[in-house]
Amino acid sequence: MEKYGKVLLFVMPIFLFMILVEKAYEKFLKKESVNPLDTVSSLTSAITMITKNVLGLSFTVLSYQWMEEHIALTHIQATWATYLIAFVVLDFSHYWIHRIEHVNNFFWNSHIVHHSSEEFDLACAVRQPISSFVKIFTLFMLPAALLGVSPLVIATVTPIQFFAQFWYHTRHINRMGFLEHILVTPSHHRVHHAMNEEYLDKNLSQIFIVWDKLFGTFQEERPDVVPVYGITRPMRTWNPIKINFIHMWLLIQDTWRTNQWVDKWKVWTSPTGWRPADVALAKPVFKVEDVYHFDKYSLHRSNVFIGWIWFQMAVLLAFTAYMLAHIGAIGFPSMFLYGGFIFVFVFALTDFMDANRSYIVWEAMKMAYGCVVLGYMGDWFGMGEDLNGWLLLYFVISLVGTLLMARSFQSTEAGQQLVI
Repeated sequence: MEKYGKVLLFVMPIFLFMILVEKAYEKFLKKESVNPLDTVSSLTSAITMITKNVLGLSFTVLSYQWMEEHIALTHIQATWATYLIAFVVLDFSHYWIHRIEHVNNFFWNSHIVHHSSEEFDLACAVRQPISSFVKIFTLFMLPAALLGVSPLVIATVTPIQFFAQFWYHTRHINRMGFLEHILVTPSHHRVHHAMNEEYLDKNLSQIFIVWDKLFGTFQEERPDVVPVYGITRPMRTWNPIKINFIHMWLLIQDTWRTNQWVDKWKVWTSPTGWRPADVALAKPVFKVEDVYHFDKYSLHRSNVFIGWIWFQMAVLLAFTAYMLAHIGAIGFPSMFLYGGFIFVFVFALTDFMDANRSYIVWEAMKMAYGCVVLGYMGDWFGMGEDLNGWLLLYFVISLVGTLLMARSFQSTEAGQQLVI
Protein backbone atom coordinates (compact mmCIF):
# COMPACT_ATOMS: atom_id res chain seq x y z
CA MET A 1 0.00 0.00 0.00
CA GLU A 2 2.96 2.34 0.53
CA LYS A 3 3.81 2.14 -3.18
CA TYR A 4 0.17 2.80 -4.10
CA GLY A 5 0.16 5.85 -1.84
CA LYS A 6 3.34 7.27 -3.34
CA VAL A 7 2.01 6.83 -6.90
CA LEU A 8 -1.16 8.71 -5.96
CA LEU A 9 0.86 11.45 -4.27
CA PHE A 10 2.51 12.02 -7.63
CA VAL A 11 -0.65 11.74 -9.76
CA MET A 12 -3.15 13.60 -7.55
CA PRO A 13 -1.60 17.10 -7.84
CA ILE A 14 -1.37 16.74 -11.62
CA PHE A 15 -5.03 15.74 -11.97
CA LEU A 16 -6.16 18.44 -9.53
CA PHE A 17 -4.19 21.10 -11.39
CA MET A 18 -5.73 20.08 -14.72
CA ILE A 19 -9.23 20.06 -13.21
CA LEU A 20 -8.78 23.57 -11.83
CA VAL A 21 -7.31 24.84 -15.11
CA GLU A 22 -10.35 23.49 -16.98
CA LYS A 23 -12.69 25.19 -14.50
CA ALA A 24 -10.86 28.49 -14.90
CA TYR A 25 -11.00 28.14 -18.69
CA GLU A 26 -14.77 27.53 -18.57
CA LYS A 27 -15.47 30.44 -16.25
CA PHE A 28 -13.15 33.16 -17.48
CA LEU A 29 -12.61 32.39 -21.17
CA LYS A 30 -15.71 30.45 -22.23
CA LYS A 31 -17.95 32.44 -19.84
CA GLU A 32 -19.86 29.26 -19.04
CA SER A 33 -21.88 28.65 -15.93
CA VAL A 34 -20.05 25.98 -13.96
CA ASN A 35 -21.23 24.10 -10.90
CA PRO A 36 -18.38 23.96 -8.37
CA LEU A 37 -20.34 21.71 -6.01
CA ASP A 38 -20.46 19.01 -8.66
CA THR A 39 -16.67 19.27 -8.89
CA VAL A 40 -16.32 18.97 -5.11
CA SER A 41 -18.64 15.96 -5.16
CA SER A 42 -16.41 14.31 -7.75
CA LEU A 43 -13.26 15.09 -5.77
CA THR A 44 -14.72 13.70 -2.54
CA SER A 45 -15.76 10.60 -4.48
CA ALA A 46 -12.14 10.16 -5.55
CA ILE A 47 -10.97 10.56 -1.96
CA THR A 48 -13.35 7.90 -0.67
CA MET A 49 -12.20 5.53 -3.43
CA ILE A 50 -8.54 6.18 -2.63
CA THR A 51 -9.13 5.67 1.10
CA LYS A 52 -11.02 2.43 0.50
CA ASN A 53 -8.23 1.11 -1.72
CA VAL A 54 -5.53 2.06 0.79
CA LEU A 55 -7.43 0.17 3.46
CA GLY A 56 -7.78 -2.85 1.15
CA LEU A 57 -11.56 -3.00 1.51
CA SER A 58 -12.35 -5.25 -1.44
CA PHE A 59 -12.76 -8.90 -2.19
CA THR A 60 -11.11 -10.52 -5.18
CA VAL A 61 -12.52 -13.89 -6.20
CA LEU A 62 -9.04 -15.11 -7.15
CA SER A 63 -5.79 -13.18 -7.15
CA TYR A 64 -3.99 -13.03 -10.47
CA GLN A 65 -0.75 -14.00 -8.77
CA TRP A 66 -2.34 -17.20 -7.38
CA MET A 67 -3.71 -18.15 -10.80
CA GLU A 68 -0.41 -17.50 -12.53
CA GLU A 69 1.48 -19.60 -9.99
CA HIS A 70 -0.90 -22.59 -10.11
CA ILE A 71 -2.32 -22.87 -13.62
CA ALA A 72 0.33 -21.38 -15.95
CA LEU A 73 1.08 -23.74 -18.83
CA THR A 74 4.21 -21.81 -19.74
CA HIS A 75 6.00 -18.62 -18.72
CA ILE A 76 6.39 -15.66 -21.03
CA GLN A 77 9.43 -13.47 -20.53
CA ALA A 78 8.61 -9.89 -19.52
CA THR A 79 9.84 -7.87 -22.52
CA TRP A 80 8.56 -4.62 -24.01
CA ALA A 81 6.39 -6.70 -26.35
CA THR A 82 4.87 -8.47 -23.33
CA TYR A 83 3.91 -5.14 -21.77
CA LEU A 84 2.42 -3.94 -25.07
CA ILE A 85 0.36 -7.10 -25.57
CA ALA A 86 -0.74 -7.02 -21.93
CA PHE A 87 -1.93 -3.45 -22.43
CA VAL A 88 -4.12 -4.48 -25.37
CA VAL A 89 -5.43 -7.61 -23.62
CA LEU A 90 -6.28 -5.62 -20.49
CA ASP A 91 -8.16 -3.10 -22.57
CA PHE A 92 -10.13 -5.90 -24.23
CA SER A 93 -11.07 -7.39 -20.85
CA HIS A 94 -12.02 -3.98 -19.47
CA TYR A 95 -14.36 -3.47 -22.41
CA TRP A 96 -16.33 -6.58 -21.41
CA ILE A 97 -16.28 -5.75 -17.70
CA HIS A 98 -17.55 -2.28 -18.56
CA ARG A 99 -20.26 -3.75 -20.76
CA ILE A 100 -21.41 -6.09 -17.97
CA GLU A 101 -21.59 -3.13 -15.58
CA HIS A 102 -23.90 -1.31 -17.98
CA VAL A 103 -26.30 -4.14 -18.74
CA ASN A 104 -26.70 -5.90 -15.38
CA ASN A 105 -28.73 -4.54 -12.46
CA PHE A 106 -26.29 -5.75 -9.79
CA PHE A 107 -23.03 -4.69 -11.42
CA TRP A 108 -24.48 -1.32 -12.45
CA ASN A 109 -24.30 -0.30 -8.79
CA SER A 110 -20.49 -0.34 -8.90
CA HIS A 111 -20.42 1.90 -11.98
CA ILE A 112 -23.36 4.23 -11.43
CA VAL A 113 -21.18 6.58 -9.37
CA HIS A 114 -19.03 7.44 -12.37
CA HIS A 115 -22.12 8.34 -14.42
CA SER A 116 -23.97 10.19 -11.64
CA SER A 117 -22.57 13.63 -12.48
CA GLU A 118 -24.86 15.84 -14.54
CA GLU A 119 -21.78 17.60 -15.87
CA PHE A 120 -19.01 16.26 -18.10
CA ASP A 121 -15.54 17.46 -17.24
CA LEU A 122 -12.16 16.27 -16.00
CA ALA A 123 -13.47 16.11 -12.43
CA CYS A 124 -15.99 13.54 -13.62
CA ALA A 125 -13.06 11.25 -14.48
CA VAL A 126 -12.09 10.88 -10.81
CA ARG A 127 -15.66 10.20 -9.67
CA GLN A 128 -15.03 6.55 -8.82
CA PRO A 129 -16.91 3.97 -6.71
CA ILE A 130 -16.32 2.46 -3.29
CA SER A 131 -19.13 -0.05 -3.74
CA SER A 132 -17.23 -2.41 -6.07
CA PHE A 133 -16.36 -4.86 -3.30
CA VAL A 134 -16.49 -7.96 -5.49
CA LYS A 135 -14.00 -7.76 -8.35
CA ILE A 136 -14.39 -9.99 -11.41
CA PHE A 137 -11.41 -8.49 -13.21
CA THR A 138 -9.11 -11.44 -12.43
CA LEU A 139 -11.45 -13.94 -14.09
CA PHE A 140 -11.01 -12.09 -17.38
CA MET A 141 -7.26 -12.46 -17.03
CA LEU A 142 -7.41 -16.28 -17.14
CA PRO A 143 -5.77 -16.49 -20.62
CA ALA A 144 -2.85 -14.34 -19.42
CA ALA A 145 -2.46 -16.55 -16.35
CA LEU A 146 -2.42 -19.69 -18.51
CA LEU A 147 0.36 -18.15 -20.61
CA GLY A 148 2.32 -17.28 -17.47
CA VAL A 149 2.40 -13.52 -17.90
CA SER A 150 4.20 -12.07 -14.88
CA PRO A 151 2.01 -10.47 -12.18
CA LEU A 152 4.45 -7.54 -12.27
CA VAL A 153 3.44 -6.87 -15.88
CA ILE A 154 -0.25 -6.79 -14.94
CA ALA A 155 0.40 -4.66 -11.85
CA THR A 156 2.37 -2.17 -13.95
CA VAL A 157 0.05 -1.91 -16.93
CA THR A 158 -3.25 -1.70 -14.99
CA PRO A 159 -2.69 1.71 -13.32
CA ILE A 160 -1.20 3.13 -16.51
CA GLN A 161 -4.36 2.21 -18.38
CA PHE A 162 -6.54 3.63 -15.60
CA PHE A 163 -4.74 6.99 -15.55
CA ALA A 164 -4.79 7.14 -19.36
CA GLN A 165 -8.59 7.47 -19.23
CA PHE A 166 -8.49 10.84 -17.47
CA TRP A 167 -7.86 13.21 -20.37
CA TYR A 168 -10.88 12.46 -22.53
CA HIS A 169 -13.46 13.53 -19.92
CA THR A 170 -13.90 17.00 -21.39
CA ARG A 171 -16.27 19.01 -23.58
CA HIS A 172 -13.51 21.26 -24.86
CA ILE A 173 -11.73 18.99 -27.34
CA ASN A 174 -13.53 18.38 -30.63
CA ARG A 175 -12.92 15.70 -33.26
CA MET A 176 -9.34 14.45 -33.48
CA GLY A 177 -9.02 13.29 -37.08
CA PHE A 178 -7.72 9.79 -37.75
CA LEU A 179 -7.41 9.11 -33.98
CA GLU A 180 -11.21 8.88 -33.89
CA HIS A 181 -10.88 5.53 -35.68
CA ILE A 182 -8.38 4.05 -33.21
CA LEU A 183 -8.58 5.57 -29.73
CA VAL A 184 -11.35 6.60 -27.37
CA THR A 185 -11.56 10.38 -27.76
CA PRO A 186 -13.50 13.08 -25.90
CA SER A 187 -16.15 12.96 -28.63
CA HIS A 188 -16.61 9.21 -28.15
CA HIS A 189 -16.76 9.51 -24.39
CA ARG A 190 -19.24 12.37 -24.43
CA VAL A 191 -21.57 9.91 -26.15
CA HIS A 192 -20.86 7.32 -23.46
CA HIS A 193 -21.75 9.66 -20.58
CA ALA A 194 -24.91 10.98 -22.23
CA MET A 195 -28.36 9.70 -21.29
CA ASN A 196 -29.96 10.51 -24.64
CA GLU A 197 -31.77 7.46 -25.97
CA GLU A 198 -29.53 7.46 -29.05
CA TYR A 199 -26.40 7.29 -26.87
CA LEU A 200 -27.30 4.96 -23.98
CA ASP A 201 -24.79 2.14 -23.35
CA LYS A 202 -22.61 3.09 -26.31
CA ASN A 203 -18.82 3.52 -26.66
CA LEU A 204 -17.83 1.21 -23.80
CA SER A 205 -14.17 0.97 -24.78
CA GLN A 206 -11.60 2.53 -22.49
CA ILE A 207 -8.50 3.03 -24.65
CA PHE A 208 -9.09 1.49 -28.10
CA ILE A 209 -12.45 2.34 -29.67
CA VAL A 210 -12.08 -0.63 -32.03
CA TRP A 211 -13.78 -2.95 -29.51
CA ASP A 212 -17.05 -1.02 -29.82
CA LYS A 213 -16.82 -1.12 -33.59
CA LEU A 214 -16.16 -4.86 -33.55
CA PHE A 215 -18.96 -5.75 -31.11
CA GLY A 216 -21.71 -3.38 -32.20
CA THR A 217 -21.72 -0.80 -29.41
CA PHE A 218 -20.20 2.14 -31.28
CA GLN A 219 -22.07 5.40 -31.74
CA GLU A 220 -20.62 8.53 -33.30
CA GLU A 221 -21.41 11.87 -31.70
CA ARG A 222 -24.16 13.40 -33.82
CA PRO A 223 -24.38 17.15 -34.47
CA ASP A 224 -28.18 16.95 -34.24
CA VAL A 225 -28.17 15.16 -30.85
CA VAL A 226 -26.56 17.27 -28.14
CA PRO A 227 -25.35 15.05 -25.28
CA VAL A 228 -27.21 15.45 -22.00
CA TYR A 229 -25.17 14.06 -19.13
CA GLY A 230 -26.19 12.05 -16.09
CA ILE A 231 -28.41 9.06 -15.40
CA THR A 232 -32.12 8.65 -16.04
CA ARG A 233 -32.76 8.06 -12.32
CA PRO A 234 -31.00 11.13 -10.90
CA MET A 235 -29.32 10.84 -7.49
CA ARG A 236 -30.22 14.35 -6.27
CA THR A 237 -27.34 14.50 -3.81
CA TRP A 238 -23.70 15.60 -3.71
CA ASN A 239 -22.85 12.93 -1.12
CA PRO A 240 -20.62 10.31 -2.83
CA ILE A 241 -21.18 7.74 -0.08
CA LYS A 242 -24.94 7.91 -0.54
CA ILE A 243 -24.56 7.79 -4.33
CA ASN A 244 -22.63 4.52 -3.99
CA PHE A 245 -25.51 2.71 -2.32
CA ILE A 246 -28.79 4.31 -3.48
CA HIS A 247 -29.18 1.86 -6.37
CA MET A 248 -28.20 -1.12 -4.21
CA TRP A 249 -30.72 -0.09 -1.57
CA LEU A 250 -33.42 0.04 -4.25
CA LEU A 251 -32.52 -3.52 -5.34
CA ILE A 252 -32.73 -4.74 -1.75
CA GLN A 253 -36.09 -3.04 -1.22
CA ASP A 254 -37.49 -4.40 -4.50
CA THR A 255 -36.35 -7.91 -3.54
CA TRP A 256 -38.12 -7.64 -0.19
CA ARG A 257 -41.31 -6.05 -1.51
CA THR A 258 -42.11 -8.14 -4.58
CA ASN A 259 -44.56 -11.00 -4.08
CA GLN A 260 -43.12 -13.14 -6.85
CA TRP A 261 -40.26 -15.41 -5.79
CA VAL A 262 -38.83 -15.53 -9.29
CA ASP A 263 -38.74 -11.73 -9.34
CA LYS A 264 -36.67 -11.70 -6.16
CA TRP A 265 -33.94 -13.40 -8.19
CA LYS A 266 -34.53 -11.41 -11.36
CA VAL A 267 -33.99 -8.13 -9.51
CA TRP A 268 -30.28 -8.99 -9.38
CA THR A 269 -29.81 -10.72 -12.73
CA SER A 270 -32.00 -8.67 -15.08
CA PRO A 271 -30.93 -5.81 -17.34
CA THR A 272 -30.15 -2.49 -15.71
CA GLY A 273 -33.23 -0.64 -14.53
CA TRP A 274 -35.55 -3.68 -14.42
CA ARG A 275 -38.01 -3.75 -11.52
CA PRO A 276 -40.78 -6.22 -10.61
CA ALA A 277 -44.11 -5.07 -12.05
CA ASP A 278 -45.94 -5.14 -8.70
CA VAL A 279 -43.28 -3.06 -6.95
CA ALA A 280 -42.85 -0.61 -9.82
CA LEU A 281 -46.59 0.07 -9.66
CA ALA A 282 -46.77 0.41 -5.88
CA LYS A 283 -43.44 2.19 -5.38
CA PRO A 284 -42.60 4.17 -8.52
CA VAL A 285 -39.17 5.77 -8.85
CA PHE A 286 -38.68 9.07 -10.65
CA LYS A 287 -37.12 8.68 -14.07
CA VAL A 288 -36.18 11.37 -16.57
CA GLU A 289 -38.41 10.87 -19.59
CA ASP A 290 -37.43 13.96 -21.57
CA VAL A 291 -33.69 14.55 -21.24
CA TYR A 292 -34.00 18.01 -22.78
CA HIS A 293 -36.51 19.24 -20.20
CA PHE A 294 -35.56 18.38 -16.64
CA ASP A 295 -34.02 20.32 -13.78
CA LYS A 296 -30.46 19.51 -12.86
CA TYR A 297 -29.72 19.11 -9.18
CA SER A 298 -28.71 22.61 -8.10
CA LEU A 299 -29.67 24.56 -5.00
CA HIS A 300 -28.80 28.24 -4.67
CA ARG A 301 -25.33 28.83 -3.24
CA SER A 302 -23.55 32.15 -2.56
CA ASN A 303 -19.92 32.92 -3.21
CA VAL A 304 -19.30 32.90 0.55
CA PHE A 305 -20.70 29.39 0.78
CA ILE A 306 -18.67 28.21 -2.23
CA GLY A 307 -15.51 29.67 -0.71
CA TRP A 308 -16.19 27.85 2.56
CA ILE A 309 -16.67 24.55 0.74
CA TRP A 310 -13.39 24.98 -1.15
CA PHE A 311 -11.60 25.77 2.11
CA GLN A 312 -12.93 22.52 3.59
CA MET A 313 -12.00 20.67 0.40
CA ALA A 314 -8.42 21.93 0.67
CA VAL A 315 -8.19 20.73 4.27
CA LEU A 316 -9.62 17.34 3.28
CA LEU A 317 -7.04 17.01 0.51
CA ALA A 318 -4.28 17.85 3.01
CA PHE A 319 -5.48 15.16 5.42
CA THR A 320 -5.66 12.65 2.55
CA ALA A 321 -2.18 13.54 1.27
CA TYR A 322 -0.71 13.04 4.74
CA MET A 323 -2.35 9.62 4.96
CA LEU A 324 -0.94 8.56 1.59
CA ALA A 325 2.53 9.85 2.42
CA HIS A 326 2.71 8.11 5.81
CA ILE A 327 0.57 5.01 5.37
CA GLY A 328 3.50 2.75 6.26
CA ALA A 329 4.30 4.66 9.45
CA ILE A 330 0.63 4.89 10.43
CA GLY A 331 0.39 1.10 10.13
CA PHE A 332 -2.29 -1.36 11.18
CA PRO A 333 -4.82 -0.88 12.79
CA SER A 334 -4.36 2.92 13.01
CA MET A 335 -4.84 3.18 9.23
CA PHE A 336 -8.48 2.13 9.69
CA LEU A 337 -8.91 4.83 12.34
CA TYR A 338 -7.55 7.37 9.88
CA GLY A 339 -9.74 6.05 7.07
CA GLY A 340 -12.80 6.34 9.30
CA PHE A 341 -12.02 10.00 9.90
CA ILE A 342 -11.77 10.66 6.15
CA PHE A 343 -15.19 9.08 5.57
CA VAL A 344 -16.78 11.10 8.39
CA PHE A 345 -15.21 14.28 6.97
CA VAL A 346 -16.61 13.54 3.48
CA PHE A 347 -20.07 12.79 4.86
CA ALA A 348 -20.12 15.98 6.94
CA LEU A 349 -18.98 18.16 4.05
CA THR A 350 -21.31 16.79 1.38
CA ASP A 351 -24.31 16.52 3.70
CA PHE A 352 -23.84 20.23 4.38
CA MET A 353 -23.64 20.88 0.63
CA ASP A 354 -27.00 19.10 0.29
CA ALA A 355 -28.48 21.33 3.03
CA ASN A 356 -29.48 18.28 5.04
CA ARG A 357 -30.18 18.97 8.71
CA SER A 358 -28.15 15.88 9.65
CA TYR A 359 -24.98 17.75 8.65
CA ILE A 360 -24.62 18.97 12.25
CA VAL A 361 -24.42 15.41 13.55
CA TRP A 362 -21.63 14.56 11.13
CA GLU A 363 -19.78 17.84 11.68
CA ALA A 364 -19.90 17.33 15.45
CA MET A 365 -18.78 13.74 14.96
CA LYS A 366 -15.83 14.94 12.85
CA MET A 367 -14.73 17.31 15.61
CA ALA A 368 -15.17 14.66 18.32
CA TYR A 369 -13.32 12.09 16.18
CA GLY A 370 -10.37 14.46 15.72
CA CYS A 371 -10.22 15.37 19.40
CA VAL A 372 -10.31 11.72 20.45
CA VAL A 373 -7.44 10.89 18.07
CA LEU A 374 -5.35 13.76 19.43
CA GLY A 375 -6.13 12.84 23.02
CA TYR A 376 -5.58 9.10 22.61
CA MET A 377 -2.51 9.15 20.34
CA GLY A 378 -0.90 12.36 21.60
CA ASP A 379 -0.65 13.84 18.12
CA TRP A 380 -2.13 13.36 14.65
CA PHE A 381 -0.74 9.98 13.59
CA GLY A 382 2.89 10.98 14.11
CA MET A 383 2.55 14.54 12.83
CA GLY A 384 4.05 15.98 16.01
CA GLU A 385 2.60 17.62 19.14
CA ASP A 386 3.53 21.11 17.92
CA LEU A 387 0.64 21.00 15.46
CA ASN A 388 -2.00 19.81 17.95
CA GLY A 389 -3.11 23.37 18.72
CA TRP A 390 -3.57 24.21 15.05
CA LEU A 391 -5.59 21.05 14.47
CA LEU A 392 -7.83 21.76 17.46
CA LEU A 393 -8.30 25.32 16.19
CA TYR A 394 -9.35 23.96 12.78
CA PHE A 395 -11.92 21.60 14.31
CA VAL A 396 -13.44 24.48 16.32
CA ILE A 397 -13.47 26.84 13.31
CA SER A 398 -15.01 24.11 11.13
CA LEU A 399 -17.87 23.47 13.55
CA VAL A 400 -18.55 27.11 14.44
CA GLY A 401 -18.22 28.34 10.85
CA THR A 402 -20.58 25.68 9.57
CA LEU A 403 -23.13 26.49 12.28
CA LEU A 404 -22.99 30.19 11.46
CA MET A 405 -23.61 29.54 7.77
CA ALA A 406 -26.42 27.12 8.55
CA ARG A 407 -28.39 29.93 10.17
CA SER A 408 -29.54 30.80 6.68
CA PHE A 409 -31.09 27.41 5.94
CA GLN A 410 -34.57 28.07 4.61
CA SER A 411 -37.25 25.47 3.96
CA THR A 412 -39.14 25.73 0.70
CA GLU A 413 -41.81 23.65 -0.94
CA ALA A 414 -39.15 22.12 -3.17
CA GLY A 415 -36.97 21.21 -0.22
CA GLN A 416 -34.26 22.95 1.76
CA GLN A 417 -32.10 25.60 0.21
CA LEU A 418 -29.13 27.46 1.62
CA VAL A 419 -29.05 31.18 0.94
CA ILE A 420 -26.36 33.49 2.31
